[in-house]
Amino acid sequence: MSANLQCEVIPVTPFQQNCSLVWDTATMRGALVDAGGEIERLLERVRHHGVQLEKLLVTHGHLDHASGVRDLAEQLKLPIEGPQREDLFWIEGLPEAASRYGFPPARSFTPARWLEHGDTVTVGTLEFDVLHCPGHTPGHVVFYHGPSRLAFVGDVLFQGSIGRTDLPRGNHEQLIEAIRTRLFPLGDDNRFVPGHGPISTFGRERRSNPYVGDGVG
Repeated sequence: MSANLQCEVIPVTPFQQNCSLVWDTATMRGALVDAGGEIERLLERVRHHGVQLEKLLVTHGHLDHASGVRDLAEQLKLPIEGPQREDLFWIEGLPEAASRYGFPPARSFTPARWLEHGDTVTVGTLEFDVLHCPGHTPGHVVFYHGPSRLAFVGDVLFQGSIGRTDLPRGNHEQLIEAIRTRLFPLGDDNRFVPGHGPISTFGRERRSNPYVGDGVG
């Protein structure tokens, strides 16, 4: 990471989804990426680091990534940025999904800003590139901080695996294309925080991922 970007990965919800607290050490302003739940736990970590939250970033509209977003946004009066608007279908379904999976009640929301491929988002003085990477969901986005060689990829790519595409509006071919044409070209040395599980690098996944590595199909 660059001198100015700091990050703590905080697994939340029964699905152990990786919520990332990112902040700019120059300003101590930060954001939560995928505030999926356990709001009080997230806020405790924010206080621990002395961070002033300025926004909430969302990679996609699935329950474990977005169930805490509206409550947190209202509590702290924070804007929501992301995902891409094709995920409205999933965001509108948050209340029903929470009931189905035994989560605490979750509410749908409307982002202050829908994101598109090529957009940028700021956190303090930090700037993240937005990459639209559909396939797991149609409106999934990735947040990439070039100076740190670090990407927050949600459920697009995991260490040794890829996102599910058997859920409504999933598309396996789109997912593979997004990984190979939008993530891997960033460079092998880039690290990424997946939506679940350990951090990896694009190079490791290119070499050994059984679904999308260089030796596959």
